[in-house]
Amino acid sequence: MACIGLVAISFTASGQDDSSKRGRKYKAPAPTSRIEVTILKDVNGKPIENAAVVFHPMEGNKDKGNMELKTNEDGKMVIDVLPINSTVRVQVIAPGFQTYGEDYKIEKPEMALEIRMKRPGEQYSIYKLHDSSEVGGKDATPAVPPAPAKAPPAAQPSQPAPPTQ
Repeated sequence: MACIGLVAISFTASGQDDSSKRGRKYKAPAPTSRIEVTILKDVNGKPIENAAVVFHPMEGNKDKGNMELKTNEDGKMVIDVLPINSTVRVQVIAPGFQTYGEDYKIEKPEMALEIRMKRPGEQYSIYKLHDSSEVGGKDATPAVPPAPAKAPPAAQPSQPAPPTQ
């Protein structure tokens, strides 16, 4: 009798292991990367405390939300939830500095980013000729060279010249 009970229990226990007929299959999450970001002042290399570092995971050209973290007193912060082989847009906002933004491809299990923040510059105007090829804090080459400035027309005298004798 005990043998029959043991055989019956083993059949019912083995029936519970068959998960192909019900429920969802477990899918392991993608491996993630550990990213350490250091925010420094461009002028002297000192860390910027309490800077907001915003991560925007991108899927194609679509923003899939954001995650914001603050830097510590050493200007550092660590995030370890971004999947490898993904693209993320990193945005840094710190009071008294230009906002920084750049897209990064997460390719390694560990990455270190050092971002140097610049002080605000003069407002950029398309109506003003710029001597350097720097646009928005980044090197840029113009797609179309600027047209040469036209010389002003010759000045007309406002009064007739006195007659010469």
